[in-house]
Amino acid sequence: MKVIKSIDDAQSLVGQELGVSEWLDIDQKRINDFANVTGDHQWIHVDVERAKAESPYRTPIAHGFLTLSLVPAMSKDNYRVENAKLAINYGLNKVRFLSAVPVDSRIRMRSELLDAAKIDDNTVNLTVKQTFEIDGVDKPAAVAEMIVRIVF
Repeated sequence: MKVIKSIDDAQSLVGQELGVSEWLDIDQKRINDFANVTGDHQWIHVDVERAKAESPYRTPIAHGFLTLSLVPAMSKDNYRVENAKLAINYGLNKVRFLSAVPVDSRIRMRSELLDAAKIDDNTVNLTVKQTFEIDGVDKPAAVAEMIVRIVF
C-alpha cells in the first residue's frame, strides 16, 4: 500500500502500482441488495432459477455498476492519502466491463497511478487505473480510469 502525503508524493508515484486489495466475496445477497438500492432487478442478476436455465453464464452475475461501486471501499486496501483537506470523485475517463462476475466468485482490485495533474499549489487530480480481477479468471472483470481530486 502506497501513502500519498503531498502533490510531490503523488507525482513521484506516476506509473507505479499503488496496491492490490483483499479478495471480496460477491454473493447473491450483495447482488440483491445492490438491485434494491438501484432499482435494477434485471433477471440475469436476481432470478437465480432463470439465470441457471437461460443465462449464457448459467448463474446470476453481478451488475457491472456493482463492481464499479466497490472502488472506494477497495481503494482503502491499495493506497492512502494523508494530509488532505478534501478528496472527491472527479469523474471517469474510461470504463470497460470485460468479464462477467458470477455469483459466489471473489474479486479484488489492483490500482495503478496513471497521472497526477497539478491543478494549483494545493490541488491535484489523480488518475488511477482500477483493474478488477476475478479469482481464477485470466481476463479482468472491469477496468476503469478514475479521477480523484485531492486538495492538500
